[in-house]
Parts: sequence; structure tokens; C-alpha cells
Amino acid sequence: MSESSSKNSTPDLSNGILFPFCMEIDPMEMLLLITFEKDPDSIYVGLEPQVFNDEINGMGHLVIGWRKDKKIDVYHEHALNLDEAKYSIAGAGLNKMVPVHMDKAYNQVNDCGVQVHYKFKDILGRDIEIAIWEKHPKKRETFGLLAPMGDAATHPTSLPMVFLHDFYFVRKNQTDILVSIGNQLRKVDPFPIPMDFQKMTFVRYSPKPLIATLNPSYQGEWQTLNIKPGQLTFEKGNHIYEIEWNKQSASIKSMCVKNNIHLLTMQFTPSFPSLNTFPPNTSYKGKFVISGHDSIGLISGEYYIQSEKEVVALKVIPSKGWKPKTTKLSTWFLFSIVKVFKKWPTTYQWNAKLYKNMEGLWHMQSKWVRTGKILKD
Repeated sequence: MSESSSKNSTPDLSNGILFPFCMEIDPMEMLLLITFEKDPDSIYVGLEPQVFNDEINGMGHLVIGWRKDKKIDVYHEHALNLDEAKYSIAGAGLNKMVPVHMDKAYNQVNDCGVQVHYKFKDILGRDIEIAIWEKHPKKRETFGLLAPMGDAATHPTSLPMVFLHDFYFVRKNQTDILVSIGNQLRKVDPFPIPMDFQKMTFVRYSPKPLIATLNPSYQGEWQTLNIKPGQLTFEKGNHIYEIEWNKQSASIKSMCVKNNIHLLTMQFTPSFPSLNTFPPNTSYKGKFVISGHDSIGLISGEYYIQSEKEVVALKVIPSKGWKPKTTKLSTWFLFSIVKVFKKWPTTYQWNAKLYKNMEGLWHMQSKWVRTGKILKD
């Protein structure tokens, strides 16, 4: 905002700062993804075991079945308390969520690698069994990754950010793998190139996943941040805001979200202005960067503000995509050849409008859309 605008507009801090961003965290203990697209089942092309132990989801295991029609089935232990809406962003959406008894539900990573065993019945009553016993003595050279989980979403309700710490592939040698559906063995997909001078399967995992969503689609009242004049930081829930002052004008320099893995930060350049003091008929744009642990890399892009007399319109585009932290030739080659890893966030766009209702309260209407690629309904 220009200096002249700051002089002519004194913020009413009794109404706080109107800031439209938030990041939500979905705790998870373990994530493993097994694909067999080259040897598909009649329904499934992949299975994804997950482990939870938190106050939101409860304690237990689930297995996502990735279907040929791009939808998913979620099989979960009865102890878990899951929100079906969270799974609508995966692929073409949720087909069925089914509580099941799991005869086996074991998922660990030790010095030798992955140790997994699952047994349960699917929606057709077929026995599904997954068993992976990795016995490799060589140290794993793990790295950080932004999983391209959002690439398959046709109607996203947020920007899904699945940060996989200590990520690695299951090694082919000295590993026993069994994937059986309806007493039919499925052959897991191979990884196309050697990594760290070893043959790999395309079974991949993270013992420390950080699942976050940026600005879930929203319609309703939006509360302001109740800061005091000159206050430099403000904390609300698990969010920490860094505030910048220009004379009487306050703006948000960064937003951090606390979690059990690593602090997740969204920084703005220039700082994001308070929208309830934003002058009418004004355009404004800036850049943002989302970062966590150094091994994960960065997501970056632009934001745009266009104010009218009674409405403020916003647009956020992660136009720079994901920039990985590459520390070895094999990961540099992987991220360079497989473009989807870095490019999928660029196809997301967040559109929002904020306005005051008759009672003088701010309301928001927001949604995400996919751009830059052809999507089928």
C-alpha cells in the first residue's frame, strides 16, 4: 500500500486485522503407498496404509484403496473417528468409507526399512493382505518430498500439502513383499531408475508425514485478529502471526502453524495488508512462500487483491510450484524428469470475496479451482 494511503487511512484496531489465510493440520503417524498399476486388480491400482494416534482422528490404522475410476475406498479400524470431507480431495473423490476389523494391522520403520502387515476384507468380501519385510543392512539415504497428492483432485476444497519427511522407497533386494487381493497376487510397480546405487520398488513411505491444507473452501463469518497497537506477534490457537507496522498501518509479515513435526510458515512479500482498512477501488499484489523443514523445500506464488466499495476480491496462485531441496544426483534427476512433482501446485487457484453484512460483520466466500490442465468431471 502506498505511503499516501497509510496517511489517509487510520486503522480501527478495535476491529482487529482482517486476514484471510489459515492452514489446518491433520496429524498422521505413518504413511505408505503401494502401487501396482502395471498389474492392476479388477478394482484397485494401489493401496495406502496410514497410521494415526491423535485427539482428532483417534488411534488406529486405515488403508486407502486407490480405484481404477480414480475414486478411493477408505477401510479403517473402528477406533478411528474420521471426517469423510477430508477424503473428497483425493483423486476423483471418496467412493466408500468402510469400518472393518483388521486381523493384522502392523506398520513400523526400523533401521532395516519398512515392516508392514495388514489383513482385512474389502467391499466385495475379498481378503486383502499386505506384507512387507525389508531386511537391508545398508543405511537409508532419506530425503524430503512434497507428495503430488493434489495432482489427481478434480474438485479440490483446499490446497493439499502432504510434506513427507524422511521419505524413501522400499528397496528391491533383501525385501519380501506380498500384496494379495482375493487370493490373487499383485506385482508392485518397479522404480524406473536405480537410487543410491540400488534397485528400488515404487513402494514409498514416510514415518513423519506432515499433512496440511491451505485455506479450505469457506462460506460464512470471518473473524479478525484482535491485536493491540504496536504489537509485533499475535498467537491464536496453533497459529502465530508476525505483524509489521508502517506508522499507523498494520500488516501480516508471516503466519506460522505449530505442529508435532516442524513449524510450517507462510511468508508474504510485501506484508499482507489488513483488508478491513484497505482503501476502496485499489489493486495490490505480492508474493508468498510456504516453508517447513529445510529438507522439504518451498512452495511459492503470488496473491492479488482488488477492492471495490463494499467487496474485497482475492486471488492466490502457487504459480512457482514446489522447489525441492535436492542434495544428491538421484533426487535431482527424479524431480527434473517427473515434472508433476514440482508443477502440480501451479494448477491451483484460490478465489475469495470478503464483505460486510447488515450487522457489520465480515463474511467470506472462497473456493479453489484447477487451472492450466484439462480435467474431466
